[in-house]
Formats: sequence, C-alpha cells, structure tokens
Amino acid sequence: MNKDNTRLIDIADLQIGLYVFLDLGWMQHPFPLNHFKIQHQSQIDTIRSLGVRKVRYAPDKSDIDLDGTCSASTKPIASAAAEQPVLDKKQQHKAMLNQQRAQLLSCDRRFNEALGIYKDIVDQITQQPQSCLKNAEKLIAEFINDFLGQDEVSIRLLSENHGEKNMLHSLNVTILSMLLAKASGMDAPQIQDIGVAALLHDIGKIMLPNRIRWHDEHFTPAENNLYETHVAHSLTLAKQMGCSSVIQQIIAQHHEYADGSGFPLRSTEKDIPLPSQIVSLINTYDHLCNPSNPSAAVTPHEALSFIFAKLRPKFNTGTISRFVHMMGVYPPGSVIQLSDQRYALVITVNSSRPLKPKVLIYDASIPSDEALIVDLEAHPEIGIQRSLKPLQLPKIVFDYLSPRKRACYFFERGRSIETAALSS
Repeated sequence: MNKDNTRLIDIADLQIGLYVFLDLGWMQHPFPLNHFKIQHQSQIDTIRSLGVRKVRYAPDKSDIDLDGTCSASTKPIASAAAEQPVLDKKQQHKAMLNQQRAQLLSCDRRFNEALGIYKDIVDQITQQPQSCLKNAEKLIAEFINDFLGQDEVSIRLLSENHGEKNMLHSLNVTILSMLLAKASGMDAPQIQDIGVAALLHDIGKIMLPNRIRWHDEHFTPAENNLYETHVAHSLTLAKQMGCSSVIQQIIAQHHEYADGSGFPLRSTEKDIPLPSQIVSLINTYDHLCNPSNPSAAVTPHEALSFIFAKLRPKFNTGTISRFVHMMGVYPPGSVIQLSDQRYALVITVNSSRPLKPKVLIYDASIPSDEALIVDLEAHPEIGIQRSLKPLQLPKIVFDYLSPRKRACYFFERGRSIETAALSS
C-alpha cells in the first residue's frame, strides 16, 4: 500500500479496529505479516513491547478514523487483569515455526509409512496375495479413521523425495480419491472400497517392462497396446487377492471415460458407477501434474483448469465440480501472485475455504528456512491475483519457494494449532 494513504500515530493511540503497518524486519516482530487489522488487546500490547514509538495506520482499511487528533487519555484501556500474557517475540516466532515443522514431519512420516506398506504389497503380491489384501485394507481403514473423525480435513503438499514415481502416483490417487468420496457424501464402507481399489489400481504394472509402466505420448501403437494391458493384469491380481466385486470393477474402469473414449472397454457414463468415475478423474489429474516426462508437467491449477475446460465430456459434471471445490481453485503446489503483488506457494487447502489457502510467501527479509506458512483466512485483506508457472518466477523467488517438481499430497486436520495462533 502507498505510504501516502497512511498516517503516523503514537503507539499510545492504538485501538482495536485500526489497520496498522509495522516498518520492522521479520525477526523484529512476532506477527505473520507486517500489516493487519488489530482485533485483540494482546496485539496492541505486543506492538507496544516492540520498542517503537509510532506506527502507520490506514484510515480507509480501519474500522475507525482517528483524524490525527487522538489522545491516549480518551481511549478505553483494558484492565491489567484482563490483559493476556505476551510471549517474547522471538519465542513466539520459534514456537510457531516448530509447530509448522512438526506438522509437516508428521504428515511426511505417515505418508512414508503408507509408502512402505504399499511397497511391501508390490513386492509380495504374487506370493502372498491374500495377505497383501489384508495389509491394504488395514492401511485404508487407518486413513478413514483419521479423517472421518475430523469435521474438516485439509489437503497438504508434501516434499517430493519419497520414492519411485509409480508408487507416489498410487498413493496420490488413493488419498485424493478417498477425500473426494468423502466430499461426495459416501459412507465409510464405500470409501474403504474406493481406497483399496485406488491403492491397487496400477498393481498390474509389475507385469510390464519397466519402460512401459509409465505412459509416454511417443509410444508406438504396439507399446501403447502393451501399456493398456496393465488394467487386465491389475484385475487378475485383484481376483487372486480376493478383492470384492466392487473393488474389481473400480480397478477395471480406472481408465474408462464418460464419453466412451477410455479403455479397455470404451464404457460410457451410464455403465461407470460413481466410485469408478472418482478414481478415473483423480488418476487423470495426477497424470497431468506428474507425467513421465517432468518437462510436460502442468501446475495443479493448470491441471484443474484443463480438466474443466477440455476434458469435461470425459467425466460426470457433478464429480468434476466436487473435485474443484475440494482442491480449491489453487490446489496445493500452485505458484501464485497475491493481490499485494507478492509471490507465494500454496501449501494447504481446506475445501470449506478454497479461496483462502495456507501459503508460503516470498519475503527477502526472512530466511527461507524460517518462513512461516500464512493462513490467508486470517488475512481477508489479502487475495490471490493469479496463478503462475514456476519458470515465470524470478530466479531468487524460485529458489526461495522451491516449487515441487512433483505434486505429492497427504491430509491433515483442517484447523491447526498453528493457524489458531496466527489468527489470534
């Protein structure tokens, strides 16, 4: 904001409802941003403890206008008994940073545990198919227990150094398919079937040569035909495992499209039930974000836009709408520019507030390893202006935000302790 639109006031004149600007470096104050509307007495107390004598405020963004004539004697002051204790600013920053790291490490750990279970299934499926099914069912049941017990579930972007891309793809499809099934109003047994089927949908690729396991647009017709046999191989293994008929159907149809352009049976929408439609849609989305050739990858925002604009005939309209709502217009992994022109990386999206994700904001005054994830819901004055391709970023911003080459997802509780602290 232009400083011409702000006024300097004494810190003694601070009131709830003023929109203030702190002309301080990141480590000199504990707030997630250096401009915000004061909502609590504790924020006033914290500002007064920073050692500054004056701050700027914006009359047009404030609930009240001081007209430059305020006096501390005319303002009600909360009693000392009602004041909340204020943490030292460095301690508060450190606590929030530790909380943020702990949440990411928790998601990473749980994702890696799931990846290990899936790897064991891949390694043992031909020798112990029924035991592998039990392990798959147990893993999916644990996921359901985790997120069905939460009123709100957020989709979290993880680091990408987890393992082989086919395995990451299966976990991505599993997590997002289960969350979309939940968003579609399905009950636990239905979500269980979808989760198991999504986990196993590509299991038949172990029967293919390594170079054919990941689809390439440059395949010859013979190679493409060989690639398509992975559906039949997956179905055969699912039968050997003892999967239910519902799970088998989802696996058999994970490449079928509503307009009849899929494979292997060219089924149309009337013959593709909702569980199969969900897994097919998520499978397509993840292949757009994480193709065999990384240079062909599109951003999560572009993938959603492409599905909505170009691939809509291939999927049920309601299923696409629920998916877009669940992921947000700017899904985790999207590189964006905010309404105040700053660059940011979307880290977490809660489907109940899709336009207000949590973002990592580029700030040259803050070391990248100390940057906090900012919840835009707590800052209604900040909006998202546009989505960007990572290569459109200035190099210094690209290095700071480190956009993931692969979009890797997990889920977490919708409203975290960290978020509550940032918005207080």
